[in-house]
Amino acid sequence: MATTYRTCPISGLQFEDQAEKLMRWNAVAGVLALLAGGITALLVILTRWPAIKLLPADQFYLILTAHGVDMLILWIIFFEIAVLYFASSTLLRCRLAAPKVAWFAFWLMVVGSIMTNVAIFQGESTVMFTSYVPMQAKWHFYLGIILFAVGALIGCGIFFGTLVVARREKTYSGSIPLVTFGALTAAIIATFTILSGAGILVPTFLWAVGVIKEIDAQLYRMVWWGLGHSSQQINVSAHVSIWYLIAAVVFGAKPLSEKVSRFAFLLYILFLQLASAHHLLSDPGMSAEWKVLNTSYFMYFAVMASMIHGFTVPGAVEAAQRRKGYTNGLFEWLRKAPWGNPVFSGMFISLVSFGFLGGISGVVLGTEQINMLMHNTFYVPGHFHTTVVSGTTLAFMAVTYLLVPVLFKRQMILPKLCQIQPYLFGISMSVLGLVMMGAGTLGVSRRHWDMAFSGAPFQYEWPGAANLMMGLTGIFGVLAVTGGALWILLVVGSLLFGKKLDGGKVSDRPTPIPASTPAAAAVAHGSDHVAVPGTVVLALLLFVCFVLYYFVNWKYLSEVWLLS
Repeated sequence: MATTYRTCPISGLQFEDQAEKLMRWNAVAGVLALLAGGITALLVILTRWPAIKLLPADQFYLILTAHGVDMLILWIIFFEIAVLYFASSTLLRCRLAAPKVAWFAFWLMVVGSIMTNVAIFQGESTVMFTSYVPMQAKWHFYLGIILFAVGALIGCGIFFGTLVVARREKTYSGSIPLVTFGALTAAIIATFTILSGAGILVPTFLWAVGVIKEIDAQLYRMVWWGLGHSSQQINVSAHVSIWYLIAAVVFGAKPLSEKVSRFAFLLYILFLQLASAHHLLSDPGMSAEWKVLNTSYFMYFAVMASMIHGFTVPGAVEAAQRRKGYTNGLFEWLRKAPWGNPVFSGMFISLVSFGFLGGISGVVLGTEQINMLMHNTFYVPGHFHTTVVSGTTLAFMAVTYLLVPVLFKRQMILPKLCQIQPYLFGISMSVLGLVMMGAGTLGVSRRHWDMAFSGAPFQYEWPGAANLMMGLTGIFGVLAVTGGALWILLVVGSLLFGKKLDGGKVSDRPTPIPASTPAAAAVAHGSDHVAVPGTVVLALLLFVCFVLYYFVNWKYLSEVWLLS
């Protein structure tokens, strides 16, 4: 079957036919997983909301298990595979390597995701997202995750192969574009992550079917977090790449220093997954030296990388805006940005929430002494909702407003609601993360379905602020789910009922991206050498917020020392 290439008349992007179909199917599968995760999220929220307390304990933990798996593994990785195919085949304008194998990988992921969800909802697999031993799930719970992981690993292999195809067929010159380099970072981390998962889940599957007698609990926790936490580091690399892509497409922006941005991605590969250790800071089996080395000295290199991206992305936007004449004062470039464009507004809210809320709270959680205050409290899900959700998920939502017309050839329906959705979802999710962290700071437990401990022989009277925080968690959680549901409605509605757009010309060979198209900046090399004082002020504001918050948490810790 001959390979064909479609050139989008809107963006100038070129899609190879098999890669285009695989991107669509992976994105749709991801949206379905997000739908399942959103429904379970609403049930979790309405149970943790003290005024409602919807589900009994057994149903709550079952739903919480499904929520973690569907959101943190299935939704994210399905979408990321689509991003990998886009960053390789589309941006490099080449054929996809081994499309039949790519389809096999996709269906392997589908079968695995269905199998795991069936195991959860059948009962007897309520082991939470972490699935710590000696809790044991049904054998098909583990087998489903293994099949999904193998499919994702094959997808990463297809991505690497496509880079080789592009190099051999000389579809680009020089080094690969920065967005593709970021996707390469995500794929390398994904390979490490999936191999870590296989290293512990394959023995656990054998344990579940009776072949292996037992699994060491401490070993399981250490190796499993190589999957559980590092899978979220794939997200960071992927959504940072999307930030650069959106800045390039919407503004024609180039990074302030492409070499520095590439170096920051390299730091992710070397150090980001080492932060997995901060989940084990309360474990007595790990040495203090190992904990400090991984969560302090090494992790700070990854933090520096995120700070570089947090500076260069808005800096690139500011430089592009100033080149267009928005030079009055520190922030005219930001005031005159296209805030009514959901592609930009979603990206910028994602960047701010991830940097200010997720970034600062992540460094606090990664500090061994302070972690003792926060470990296993509601602070932890508050932190990762500001990273994985208002960071990664919102970035994915934002780029979808760009890809539905370009990839699916459909016009978005209800444009006013499209403008509102990123604000509704992003702001409510950011506030949700804040109040969850506030409740956790006051000691509210991470997973206990009833914060009041009803029926316990010893009652604990929570301060009024804790009850207020949990009430706000319920309110803003419902608003955030509403924002997510609105996005699914807009995307699915657009695919079904949106106006059909011109697909563009089809040819039997790839052609260069015209310099006049919006996508040209996404594959161009070079940097913007323009002063960016507004971005410098934002970076200094982030630093001041971090220092103040860090000091406050050390003060909290000093009050605990008085108990010794």
